[in-house]
Amino acid sequence: MLKNGRRTLRRTPALLTLVCVLLLTACLNVSLPGAFTSASPPDRAARQASLASDPPTQEATLMAVGDIMVHSPQLPGYLDAATKRYDFSGWFERVSPLFQEGDWVIGNLETPLAGADLKFTGYPKFNAPEQLAVDLREAGFDLVSTANNHAMDRGFAGVQRTLRNVRKAGLIPVGTAESPKDAERTAIVDRGGIRMGFLAYTYGTNGIPISKDKAYSVNLIDPKRMAGDIAKLRKAGADVVTVSLHFGTEYERLPNDQQRKIVRSAIGSGADIILGSHPHVVQPYDVVSVPASESGLKQNRKGVVIYSLGNFVSNQSGDWKDVGLIFSVHVVKKRQPDGSSLTTWDRIGLTPTAVHIENSGSKRHYTVLPIRQTLDERKDASLTEADYADLKAKLAGIEQHLHTYEQ
Repeated sequence: MLKNGRRTLRRTPALLTLVCVLLLTACLNVSLPGAFTSASPPDRAARQASLASDPPTQEATLMAVGDIMVHSPQLPGYLDAATKRYDFSGWFERVSPLFQEGDWVIGNLETPLAGADLKFTGYPKFNAPEQLAVDLREAGFDLVSTANNHAMDRGFAGVQRTLRNVRKAGLIPVGTAESPKDAERTAIVDRGGIRMGFLAYTYGTNGIPISKDKAYSVNLIDPKRMAGDIAKLRKAGADVVTVSLHFGTEYERLPNDQQRKIVRSAIGSGADIILGSHPHVVQPYDVVSVPASESGLKQNRKGVVIYSLGNFVSNQSGDWKDVGLIFSVHVVKKRQPDGSSLTTWDRIGLTPTAVHIENSGSKRHYTVLPIRQTLDERKDASLTEADYADLKAKLAGIEQHLHTYEQ
């Protein structure tokens, strides 16, 4: 009932009625004290309307994945020779049912979708078929971060085309813009009365310059700018602020000092949830407390960060590069006696994933597997006993790694 209800709701552009959400049964749940609070001021007229229509407690769940990549070997197996059209839906068929439990689903789209005339290529300068955006939407995604080091791989024209293709598919892009007016938009998505604001930034664009007259096109990490953008979201009514940060060192399994510093700055400025990408391997999560003396808001702040979500889908393998994570945060908004509201979170979910690559002649086929569920069911005919053993080892290793910073 939840799945069907959610799919109906998500296709309704108006404010959505929330079905009470439970975290995935196929993931590891971590119960934590409320890590952030956001109070909305009481308004007597609004309070009366709220009392008449809104439930006293509202709940919703954010789900996030890491790098959505398209290397050259990923393309041949997904082109229909007759229609000349691509279909990537098979990549997500095993995880798509899980996304039905989320109210906001976001991933890092680490490739332009700039059109066939600009040539489809993989590393080092990416460009993938625009059908990927359609398949992501059908798989259950709501938003994609487009601020990453490959955002400019097809220049400013690529940024524009990617945004248009993403929006045409029904996804909300975060972190890039095709005009100054576009850059002024705020990405706030309401789910059952909980308004979550989204921001995204990258450390750079692989040395590809962004012209001064188009500085708005890709959000670069700048603590002062982030603080201003977060404040803008709060003023626009966001109960919760989620920031995607493309940063860190590739293939390093622990965050570096710069990552930690940027995260503390963002949380101190009002961010609640930080979603990291770029290392292409999973880095641990942490709950970060920032005292009032360090906070730009001059108040004690606390937020949750996953320093890197790893690769969600790619052609990379070995050394943890084929392991990713579905990171979930359960958000609760409660009406207070004075008519204000208090928004907190009470638990997170950690669902490790793995990319299974199956060779078929000169073509490769890819499937994103939820590891724990795949091991529990053991009914995938394409997996050998060696594959199951490999998944078991990956699950044990990644679960231990994720909890590195638990106290």
